[in-house]
Amino acid sequence: MQLISWNVNGLRAVLKKNFLEYLEDQAPDVLCLQETKCRAEDVDQLWPGGYTPFFHSAEKKGYSGTAIFTKKRPENVTRGIGKKEHDAEGRVLTAEFKDFFLVNVYVPNAQNELRRIEYRQKWDKAFLTYLRNLEKSKPVITCGDFNVAHQEIDLARPKANVRNAGFSPEERAGFGKFIKAGFIDTFREFETGPAHYSWWSYRAGVRQKNIGWRIDYFLISQSLRSRLKKAFIQPDIMGSDHCPVGIELKRK
Repeated sequence: MQLISWNVNGLRAVLKKNFLEYLEDQAPDVLCLQETKCRAEDVDQLWPGGYTPFFHSAEKKGYSGTAIFTKKRPENVTRGIGKKEHDAEGRVLTAEFKDFFLVNVYVPNAQNELRRIEYRQKWDKAFLTYLRNLEKSKPVITCGDFNVAHQEIDLARPKANVRNAGFSPEERAGFGKFIKAGFIDTFREFETGPAHYSWWSYRAGVRQKNIGWRIDYFLISQSLRSRLKKAFIQPDIMGSDHCPVGIELKRK
């Protein structure tokens, strides 16, 4: 069973590039998207391979948003985490399947000069509580753009970014609490080396030189570790400033 996550930085934009070809070629069981920047009715499109799309859009047009494309219809789909202060931006979309919850997330950016760091810390706490409550019923897989490089190995230039958004001590500590709560960073189960990134600045030459950050993740409950076959990053897939990341699970 293959699950993929991709921050597309605008679904309508990536549809003009390689999105449909990628979806047909890769054919994942589930594809989670972040930063869709549209509503379902904004996209007049027939999706390949029998996928059913589910959208959670921000109240503000053209901003944020998440979507899940799945071959197997979920038992239930939930938009948001049930907290009004956190649910206006379309950042969390949960699909309940028989064996697990799949939570697609686009975590808020702390922004330049960490202007939104206090809100980000409240968000991290509320989102972790949401995941742990789900976990009381069945295992959880959460994936998406977490907008943080957890360790120095997760970005090309850690020393230059210590107080920058995405690598501040506050954000790193917030992500660390997910790990301490028992969630597994799936990519690091297979790859412990440097220079594996999922986001690059649009500045000229940055992606070609692989001056990037790993800020897109799949985290899973401990009870799913025995089913984890593979975790991967696809840096050669273009179309966004992020690339897809994914996992493969043994079918139960």
